[in-house]
Amino acid sequence: MTPQQTKPAQDRNAAIARLFETTFTASEGPEEGVLIGTLVRSLMDTTDPDELHVFYIEDEGFVGACILTRLRHDGETGIAYLLSPVAVAPERQGQGIGQRMISEALEALRAAGVEAVVTYGDPAFYSRVGFSPVTVDEVAAPFALSQPEGWLAQSLTGQPLTPRKGRARCAPALSDPAYW
Repeated sequence: MTPQQTKPAQDRNAAIARLFETTFTASEGPEEGVLIGTLVRSLMDTTDPDELHVFYIEDEGFVGACILTRLRHDGETGIAYLLSPVAVAPERQGQGIGQRMISEALEALRAAGVEAVVTYGDPAFYSRVGFSPVTVDEVAAPFALSQPEGWLAQSLTGQPLTPRKGRARCAPALSDPAYW
């Protein structure tokens, strides 16, 4: 089970979207499952392929996937990405799949010259793969955050994270305050 990176393919995209819907339904309920499944389909269908990275793990079906999309800040020239969303099949959680997948995704982005990755999630989980809390004064968010403690970032350069204060813009599919 080695994480793989993919560019969009319809049958694979549908299976990945089902993984997200199943995972979020199990943890957050059916409404959230449908919301995140729809988001994933939209991300894979509408994001510029040059600004979209989908990493997944297969083992008799998809057991984990994460999506990274370009995050731009006005006035900033460095390349940053947003890691969101991430899913591991409910029956496979707690086995290190998510951590391994994210670590390999970050390494691939580092090799591609990406300077920073930002995510919005559980600090206890994401700290295990090198993310640290940041404020919106340090890294501007595209929308007001309902849970600012979940705004996390990581430098991929080996240097401290450079503040990113310009207006933030994310993939069109994520440009809805409901996700923030």
